[in-house]
Amino acid sequence: MSKFEWRSSRAYDLDHAADPNLAWECLRRNPAYQQDYQTLEDPEACAPSEFRNEWGLVFRS
Repeated sequence: MSKFEWRSSRAYDLDHAADPNLAWECLRRNPAYQQDYQTLEDPEACAPSEFRNEWGLVFRS
């Protein structure tokens, strides 16, 4: 896929996208989320509860 093809609706099959996957695509492209994520000291560790609550993140145990 070219670097600009992601803007094309033809690049995505949203009719068959699972809700969590679609939600993640929207969240990870949100500039406010990206900024908050960058402020985490260790993004590989479990995110602090404030971060999870702010963005509605739920992790299975």
